[in-house]
Amino acid sequence: MSSYETVVVKVQEELARLAPGVKYHVLQPFYNDPAYIDALVESAQPWLSKPFDKLLFSYHGLPERHLRKGDPSKAHCMKMKDCCSHYSPCQATCYRHQCVEMTRLFVAAAGLKESQYELSFQSRLAGEKWVSPYTDKRLEALPEEGTKNLLVMCPAFTSDCLETLEEIREEGKETFIHAGGEHFEQIPCLNDSDIYVKYLVNRVATWKPDHR
Repeated sequence: MSSYETVVVKVQEELARLAPGVKYHVLQPFYNDPAYIDALVESAQPWLSKPFDKLLFSYHGLPERHLRKGDPSKAHCMKMKDCCSHYSPCQATCYRHQCVEMTRLFVAAAGLKESQYELSFQSRLAGEKWVSPYTDKRLEALPEEGTKNLLVMCPAFTSDCLETLEEIREEGKETFIHAGGEHFEQIPCLNDSDIYVKYLVNRVATWKPDHR
């Protein structure tokens, strides 16, 4: 919300100023869209069909205080054990819950076992506690725990960027190999693949937005 919502507000302000008659629709989070999950699984299948020890789902991190601030009850997020797995109205806007739920849906659709995957968060900054576990720390620890052949994917990104290419594919691989890992692959984001284009076409074809 600290980035996405500020952009939405700015767009609304500019549209009101420049073209008040233009209709628009704000696309809501689609982390649990079955068609999107299917597209992710299909795109990852070439890597999942080969032997691997573990698949690490890495999401962009954020400070824990952002989660607590977004919980109007002040009694759920980061307060109770496994908060993302227990229903609460605050989950409608909880980023961490969306990451956990997207992972759960992907795992179910791909038929992965519990031992074959885990979730972590990347790109934290110093100064306060961010959502854990941390991707860089897990990349350091996994080889010693027996994971030698690692797959990493960043499903919250629809296209690869400096964060997925430099931080994960380059620095992440270096960290993992230096710690004793033997094989590292970052599964590309959907990018401009036919799979993603097909998803977007179908999404537009069935779109019935409530214009503002």
